[in-house]
Parts: sequence; structure tokens; C-alpha cells
Amino acid sequence: MTRSLTALIAGAAALAVAYLAFVHQRSPEPQPSAQPAAAPVPGGRSAPPAAGSVVLAANNKAALKDATFDDIKLELKKGDPYDPALLTDKVKRLDGNPIRIRGYILPSFQQTGIKQFVLVRDNMECCFGPGALLHDCILVEMVEPATATFTVRPVSVEGIFSIREVKGPDGSYLAIYHLDGKAVK
Repeated sequence: MTRSLTALIAGAAALAVAYLAFVHQRSPEPQPSAQPAAAPVPGGRSAPPAAGSVVLAANNKAALKDATFDDIKLELKKGDPYDPALLTDKVKRLDGNPIRIRGYILPSFQQTGIKQFVLVRDNMECCFGPGALLHDCILVEMVEPATATFTVRPVSVEGIFSIREVKGPDGSYLAIYHLDGKAVK
């Protein structure tokens, strides 16, 4: 095996292990409140929701935005430490919103029925492995019943983008972006 391929596999394995640990440590999603909607108050506004309740918007489906890895790029150079202050306003505006982004599925041993994978900027000839920048990958977790099938060709992934920092056992950042995947095309 070549040195770069060995380094690539080691980096991908470390990222996958950290991601799986992150997924299993997440707390369950809050459940919507069974309380009725708030009654209108004078002036046409609604009363604030009860403490601890989750409000479901009438139309919580925001418009799907086409995004690229350039849209989530940070002012970060190879070897620079990551600092959350580097997150741009453009990245922050994408947080919690549906996007479609093109990239490559990082290869793993599973070929079909993939529920979790790393989406990378390009086909790993230059960006993934030792020294890869954090904004060059997105951890994707497919939402039931959706799955992905591995391909060497670029794919478009649709889902809800979020900023979720994943650190390795040594405390270094392995990833900062996450996508709740709804479809891979």
C-alpha cells in the first residue's frame, strides 16, 4: 500500500470512529408538546409557548438552497487551529436549513444501504487524509428510510445542514459540519 493511501485509510477510520461515538452520545430529540396552540393575544400576536414546549411551525419546510463546499469554506489554512470564531455569516445562515450539496462519498466497506458517511469536496486525490481542512468534509447521517449507495462519481446530497463539532480522543477537531440526509442522487 502506498504511504498516502495508508494515511487516507487511517484518517478516514479515525473520523468514522469519532463520528459514531458522537452519534451515540447525542441526546434524544425533544418531542413536540401535546399542548394546544397558543391563543392569540391583543394586537394579533400569539402568546409565547409554555416553557419546555416545542413549537412546530405551520410551514417548517424552508426552500432548498443549492450550496457548494466554497459556501462553507473558512479562512483556515493547512496547519491552522480551528476556532469557532472563524465561522462566516454565510455558514451560520445555512445552519439549520435545507441544502443540496455535491461531493463524493468517502469509501467504506459498505456499498449499499449506507446510513452514515462522510461527504468530501473531491475524490480524495488532494483534500482528504493528513492535513485536510475541516471545511472539506461533511458528516452525513441519512434520515429513515433514506439510504445511500456508494459510487465513485459525484453525488448531490439533500438534507438539513448544521454546525456540529466532532472532536477526536485527543481533543482535536475531526469535523465541524453535519447533514441530516434526506436524499442522495
